[in-house]
Amino acid sequence: MSMVRYVRASLLASLPLAAATLAPGWPAAAQPFPSKVITIVVPTAPATPPDIISRVVAAELSESDGWRVVVENKPGAVLTIGGSEVLKHAADGHTIYAMALPVSAAPAFLPNMPFRLETDFAPVIKISTSYNVLVVNPSVPAKSVSELVTLVKSQPDRLNFSSGGFGTPAHLIGEMFKLETGARVTHVPYNQFPQAIGDLLNGTNQFMFITTLPVVDLITSGKLRALAVTGPKRIAALADVPTIVEQGFPNLVVEDWVGFAVKSGTPNEAVTRLNTAINKALSKPKVREAFARVGAEPAGGTPTAYGDLVKSQVAHWAKVVKDAGIKMGQ
Repeated sequence: MSMVRYVRASLLASLPLAAATLAPGWPAAAQPFPSKVITIVVPTAPATPPDIISRVVAAELSESDGWRVVVENKPGAVLTIGGSEVLKHAADGHTIYAMALPVSAAPAFLPNMPFRLETDFAPVIKISTSYNVLVVNPSVPAKSVSELVTLVKSQPDRLNFSSGGFGTPAHLIGEMFKLETGARVTHVPYNQFPQAIGDLLNGTNQFMFITTLPVVDLITSGKLRALAVTGPKRIAALADVPTIVEQGFPNLVVEDWVGFAVKSGTPNEAVTRLNTAINKALSKPKVREAFARVGAEPAGGTPTAYGDLVKSQVAHWAKVVKDAGIKMGQ
């Protein structure tokens, strides 16, 4: 037998054995990620900034990469219901948790936190950064943050600040305001932002720290007065409004953020694939424009960087909650 015929015969003889050896693991190993529909679980209500931002990213991944991506809303319990939902699914990267700032404060609020952010989830990427704006009812005479502090201190326990719910950024920043200035004001939480804004407009409450989207037109029309943006620099939507830093309160800078994570144990290949695709999506001008409409900017970066952010935020808000003596439902 010639050498060529021998090699060919040997290869043909070995094929059944190779097929039998590879068959059990072949489907899982051969299918690249993603191999099915990706679900982004948003722990807030529809039409909120985290929801809008997640849907923008989902649409871009579907259009540019041909992935099948859907968004499901699972709001409640300081954003922990959504996280618990993600943990019910396989650790394969096809179910994503759209984390937002409040969930990093949840461990300090909830004695029976259903999971640990640092160990039960694998970070994927930071999606967006945004900042709130401090607004007052026009009947409030304060024209600056310092004037508001002076006013509040002259009337302890008589002024209210509103929020869209316990543990929301509006609530957390308000508590930081109290700690930083020594102001004695009352927090009035609502189930939804429209209710909180409504009572701000009618004078039931005097001020609020709120995301820019719902109040830009109200500020422009004079129905609310903007005193400061809670970021280190001015934002395009409110270019005439000074920052909290410009007014001498650098410790009140608060970055509101949204980021994606998956269940711990998800293969690194899936995390890397998600991170790469989303970084690419965030670089698109149309994504930047869509984010700008809700007062946000694309972030991006590595899984490690996002994981470090989450850890630092958990520690930061634990201190704020402890120092402020905040109790659930307060």
